[in-house]
This record gives sequence, C-alpha cells and structure tokens, in this order.
Amino acid sequence: MFRFEKRISKRDSSKLFKGLVILGVILLLGTIGYMVIEDWKLLDSLYMTVITISTVGYGEVRDVSPVGRLFTIFIIFSGMGIIAYILGMAAQVMVDFQMRSLIGRTKLGLKMRSMKNHYIVCGFGRIGRVISRELHANGIPLVVVEKDPEARHTLEDENIPYINDDATSEDVLIEAGIERSRGVISVVASDANNLFITMTARGLNPNLFILARADEEQTEKKLLRAGANKVVMPYIIGGRKMARIITKPAVTDFIEFALYNKDMGLEMGEIEVSEKSRIQNVALMDSGIRKDMDVIIVAIRKKDGEMKFNPSSQTRVEVGDTLISLGKSDDLRRLAFELSGE
Repeated sequence: MFRFEKRISKRDSSKLFKGLVILGVILLLGTIGYMVIEDWKLLDSLYMTVITISTVGYGEVRDVSPVGRLFTIFIIFSGMGIIAYILGMAAQVMVDFQMRSLIGRTKLGLKMRSMKNHYIVCGFGRIGRVISRELHANGIPLVVVEKDPEARHTLEDENIPYINDDATSEDVLIEAGIERSRGVISVVASDANNLFITMTARGLNPNLFILARADEEQTEKKLLRAGANKVVMPYIIGGRKMARIITKPAVTDFIEFALYNKDMGLEMGEIEVSEKSRIQNVALMDSGIRKDMDVIIVAIRKKDGEMKFNPSSQTRVEVGDTLISLGKSDDLRRLAFELSGE
C-alpha cells in the first residue's frame, strides 16, 4: 500500500541538529571569549557575539582590543559559515518536502485510477479508524476520505491511502474510484451527511454495497430508502453488548474469544461454495468438514438469502451456499481451498 513521504528524513534532521549544536557552541565560545579577553559582563558578551555572527552591523558594544578584534574576525567567519550551512540545509529540506509531497500525490492519483474492487471509507473518526484498520489488516484494499487535515498524519503512519477532502462531494467520490469500487462505508459524524453520501454513491454506482452509520433510529429507514444495503447504529449495538455482558456473560466471553482473541487462533469466516468444489451436493456428515478439517459449521446462508442456523448433519452443501464457519486459521484456509475447487 502507498503512503506519503511527508516527514523530514532522519539524515536531514541529523544534519540540521548538528548545525544547531555547532551554532550553540560558537555562541558559547564567543560569549566566554569576550568575557575573558575584554572582561565584559555576560549580557554584553552574548550580545556582541550574536550581532557579530548575524552581521547586523549595530557596531561594537565597547572598544575592542587588538586581540578582541582578531577574535571577532574568527567569530564572524565561523558564524557566517555555520549559518549559511543551516540555511542551506533548511532550504534543501523544504524543497525535498515539497517534492516528496508532489510525487506522493502523483503516485496516489495513479494508484486511485488503477484500484478496483476496493472500499471507500467516508470518515476517519473513532468508528472509521477501527474499520479502516481492520480492513487494512485483512489485506482488503481501501481508500479513506476525510476532510480533517489532522487525520492525514495517522493515515500516513498506518500506510492507508486517503483523500483529504469532503466525502459529500460527488467529484471526491469519483476521484476515490467509486465507479470501480466494491462498496462505500459511510461513517461521518452527521446523519444528514451519511444520508447525502449514500444517495450520491448509489446514484454514481447502482451496484455498490453501501454500509452506513446512523445515530438516530428514525434515520435508519431514510438511509435504507436512500440506497444503503445495511445500516449500523453504534449506540444501540454498544448498549446491547453491555446488557449481554450482564445477562449472558459466558456467551459474551465466547463471542469475544472466538472473534477477537487472536491468541486463541480461532476465527469465524464465511466461505462460498463454488461450482468446482468436490463437496457440492454432499451432506455435511459426508463432507469431512468436521472430521477431517476440524471446522464447525455454525450456519449456512443459502443462495436466496435464507439463513439456516446450526444445520443438521444431513444438510446438503450446494453451489452458491455460504458456510459460516468456526475454526483455526489454517483449517479455515483448507476449507476455503476445498470449497473453491482450485
């Protein structure tokens, strides 16, 4: 995945730091030198050193002895050299910064035009961050659209492609490749904006899968009418989960362990049965899924959308079925290989 290179490199920052350290040493030596040679006070010595290095031409603080003048010449050449070095490095860093930014935007534009079957996440707030990180961790291509400029630093650090603009704009969604995308996830803070994004996205691509967030219950129906396939209300989900922790703690712990505890190695997956699969039209009992692969079939979603929970051992696996499975990662991969027939 692509990320912008918008930060100062360690090499450049090291050079700048060294230059500033040397400048500080020259200021210190100049101050001490004038105090020793001319017997001046600290403030006068520091002031003389600064105006000498900066070449502002204010004139000498007091009369300077011949030795003091030789010392001043040394300070002038040393100070001018190090200041020229620091200014040159600062200019180089700024030019490099702008060039990397320009090249980064060009690369991102090329990447956007080549992306297909990706998801567009509109909004990078608390919910959008979680969604983006989960999709990115699972290798699912995505583009984040977020208008808050502060979010770009996190997106860059996490190597997630993004557009720093308003997701309610039709042009921005087109730039994000909505016509080639698999779906849109609209989780901006405002229900009205989520509704507008849903309507715009459905108009631009009628085949999209659109998942939208709603804070108010009355907004759910509006979003569904506007073209959303699914609507999630985080506050209701959060409240129900908290209630389940009280009423059904064991069930809640099992779900947490099965879905989110990576240390256990368990995953819940959904795998579609293809026409090439060797176990099509075979009963679960004879498929070897439980016996040979150590995978539990929790449910089967039929081709017409019907969901069969806890299917019996006589239930036949048919082409187009989606098996909701629970097992270890390696076992689920073996099952996916069998069901794909590859």
